[in-house]
Amino acid sequence: MLYKKAKGYALHIFLFLLTLFTTTIAGAEWLYGRPIYGYAPDSELVQWMDWQHAKGGLLFSLPFLFVLTCHEFGHYFTARYYKIRVTLPYYIPMWLGFTSTIGTMGAFIRIKDRIFSKKEFFDVGIAGPLAGFVVALPLLYYGFTHLPEPEYIFQIHPAYEQYGLNYPQYVYKNTLGTITLGDNLLFLFFENYVADARLLPNKYELIHYPLLFAGYLSLFFTALNLLPIGQLDGGHILYGLIGYRNFNRLSPVLFFVFILYAGLGILSPDTPMETAQWAYPTYAIYLFLVFQRTVPHIKYAFMLIAVTMAIQFGLAWLFPDLNGYPGWLLFGLILSRFLGIFHPPAPDERPLSTGRKVLGCVALLVFILCFSPTPLVIK
Repeated sequence: MLYKKAKGYALHIFLFLLTLFTTTIAGAEWLYGRPIYGYAPDSELVQWMDWQHAKGGLLFSLPFLFVLTCHEFGHYFTARYYKIRVTLPYYIPMWLGFTSTIGTMGAFIRIKDRIFSKKEFFDVGIAGPLAGFVVALPLLYYGFTHLPEPEYIFQIHPAYEQYGLNYPQYVYKNTLGTITLGDNLLFLFFENYVADARLLPNKYELIHYPLLFAGYLSLFFTALNLLPIGQLDGGHILYGLIGYRNFNRLSPVLFFVFILYAGLGILSPDTPMETAQWAYPTYAIYLFLVFQRTVPHIKYAFMLIAVTMAIQFGLAWLFPDLNGYPGWLLFGLILSRFLGIFHPPAPDERPLSTGRKVLGCVALLVFILCFSPTPLVIK
């Protein structure tokens, strides 16, 4: 028994350390704007990570993983409070090598017992996002109140120095291949009311500020988990507020709206025929995969596909510049095929207390503040 427990702890520790390593590499790559491959010294690429690059990467990985860990342990300790058997967090490392990532796909805990009440679902679900949000706020405050001087960017892009602080009007004439972070209300608040406007980085350079990037991703993961669909944290919260029957009527509608928004811009009257003849059938197959498990009969899936494509095509015709965010399509597939968009019932469906209902409204506010319709834009 002791050996089995020790083996389990070792796995969690190993995954955490590996994720710390991969997020540190990722942080260094975003900070310096170059992949870490180990090329020759005269190459423009960063070589194998040395202590300087590691320190820069840790400025990203440590605060980011701290927020992620607080989120998961919010779930963990709440579940333990209710005597629900639950695992320690499993961290998911990810580093592809040939392209930049954030070093992880997040973390999760596995609940080994059935949850018997709406109250328990609600409390376990809401504890994680609120814990992560609470620690993300001081991270953002510190990051925005301790910005380096504008000349800092010349350490990352030495070629900019020849233009001085007027570099944006010279180096951004062609923005193809650039990466920008999408807006969310909380980030905008810190930019406009907390930070020194003189020190604010250009929007194309935010990814080189590890504390700000870590804070932004913390908000992104908080909002992602608070989506009120299926068995995400937001789904548990909404289920607790409105009950099994109402939730499982509303969740498919919200999922449909989510997919509808994500795919805006894929169908367009301006699409060349040689592209449309393979892109449109491929997109229809994707829609079938995501809608198949949301309806009781396959014929309804085909109806949803037709309605979705008709609406998206019509909106593209009326508003040619209207675009969604294709990056959400992958998450929509994961939601539909693996996480599910419906919520299981609990034997105890008693209404929540007034205090929990207020907390549910707070969680909705947190979602609105943190959510970005287009989190990461690559031109």
